[in-house]
Amino acid sequence: MGGVDAVPPALPPLARPPVAAVLRDGTPAVVRAGGAPGDRDLLLAGFEQFSAASRYHRFLTVVPTLTEGMLHRLVDEVDGRDHVVVVLAPADQPDHPVGVARLIRYPHDPTIADIAVSVTDDWQGRGVATAMLRVLMPLRPVGVTRLDTEAAADNAAALAMLRRLGCTQVTVQGSGVYRVQVELGPDASIPDSPS
Repeated sequence: MGGVDAVPPALPPLARPPVAAVLRDGTPAVVRAGGAPGDRDLLLAGFEQFSAASRYHRFLTVVPTLTEGMLHRLVDEVDGRDHVVVVLAPADQPDHPVGVARLIRYPHDPTIADIAVSVTDDWQGRGVATAMLRVLMPLRPVGVTRLDTEAAADNAAALAMLRRLGCTQVTVQGSGVYRVQVELGPDASIPDSPS
């Protein structure tokens, strides 16, 4: 049949195929959209792999288990527009994620989003966060130009990661907690972390 070939519309974030990645240590990995059926169970299993310190760094409080409300927010509310999530797994074990990263647009200001990155303890320091952010940041909600989040003052890896994303302002929020604001440029590229 003749005629003009139709250009398929861009795939929504949740429908995009996995992206191949190579971690800093050379490990092949895959990064896919989060919020898929089954992610609730994967999140619960991954949470069990976090040490108490990693749980504190992620939630800034003691969290012995994920509640139903937390699971709803972390999995069921992922829409690929205002709440964008990616997960990373080793290429040889794609059903066993070792990291999750998310951006959630603040409803009071559509130009600002929160960011959260979690990596299981045994995969920290291998470039998992950097690999996830390389996929996540280009998917950031349309119009988001700034991140506004909190980080534990002793979480040097998280603070360094945030500084790589753009011009950063860090202020003391409370005892052992920093408020971190990052101005994002139009380019969503993520520089390598220092070795």
